[in-house]
Amino acid sequence: FMVDRLEELWKTFAPEGRPHTLVINADNGPENSSRRTQWMKRLTEFSDTHQIRIRLAYYPPYHSKYNPVERLWGVLENHWRGELLDSVEKTLGLARSMAYKGIHPVVRKVKKSYKTGVSLSKQAMRELEKRFDRKPDLESGFVTINPTLPAMESEAKAGRPQ
Repeated sequence: FMVDRLEELWKTFAPEGRPHTLVINADNGPENSSRRTQWMKRLTEFSDTHQIRIRLAYYPPYHSKYNPVERLWGVLENHWRGELLDSVEKTLGLARSMAYKGIHPVVRKVKKSYKTGVSLSKQAMRELEKRFDRKPDLESGFVTINPTLPAMESEAKAGRPQ
């Protein structure tokens, strides 16, 4: 789900305005842990497809007050004022009408279904793990995924004819 949203966002950038490095600050919850195989596989594919370095920076446990997303949730909860969210329409409407620092969010319903329990084999994850640069002593707190070079570029760097 999260990588699909990155793909959507990526399309909104003009090619010359696309970043060369994407930093994702995350809370290290189970959905986006750097040990979650499907998450890391999809991020690596995104990195390769778009030739972008991805840096994952995880907030330490119990430091949610520094996470802007947590502050956003607080604003959203205050905006709801304890109303019962008893329909999708009501929930989407309340989310659309809130503002955080004067900015209204873009809200839409995602209709795609995602299977749960999808993971890589241990062998596949070991292969993927070779691609990750984990900071010493902070292996799960800071991870860099560097894109692989497209075949033509890597051959040129190796001095092979294309």
